[in-house]
Amino acid sequence: MKTEKEKMIAGEYYLAGDAILVKERRKAKNLLHRLNVTEYRLTKKAKEILNELIPNIGKSFYIEPPFHCDYGYNITCGDNVYFNVNCVVLDCAPVKIGSNVFFAPGVQIYTANHPLEAELRKTLENALSISIGDDCWIGGNTVILPGITIGNGCVIGAGSVVTKDIPDNSLAVGNPAKVIKKINE
Repeated sequence: MKTEKEKMIAGEYYLAGDAILVKERRKAKNLLHRLNVTEYRLTKKAKEILNELIPNIGKSFYIEPPFHCDYGYNITCGDNVYFNVNCVVLDCAPVKIGSNVFFAPGVQIYTANHPLEAELRKTLENALSISIGDDCWIGGNTVILPGITIGNGCVIGAGSVVTKDIPDNSLAVGNPAKVIKKINE
């Protein structure tokens, strides 16, 4: 039988109130507090906190605090990834970010999903993984919803709500985000 954590990462319905998941979220919140408040500057201690919080990062990874996430360990980043201020990553499921990806202020990445049926929603939730390719720019206050894939070389305009996959080399804008132009073709 799967644990609640295994169900969560697999995209199945799980109990968010599971003791292990609550403990892991609390650990992440404590690390985030230290990162966002105590070790605001990029010090050796801040790098240690980042490596414990988000162990799967490439070279030249930088977060401009404050930053928020649920677990941290479900976030994987390539090289040269930058998060500007006030970014949120609800990483109940894996969030895979390529190399050379830049997030403007206020970007929100949501893997967390909830059932439409009220009775089921009272106790269970699920999460769907998100993938962002290499060489992407995600504009300020963009919201990326559960289960989305953004291809390589994409630009997502500020204030967009990404509700559907975005193919490689696309400029997408709006609510819901729509591809309005192919880039480099």
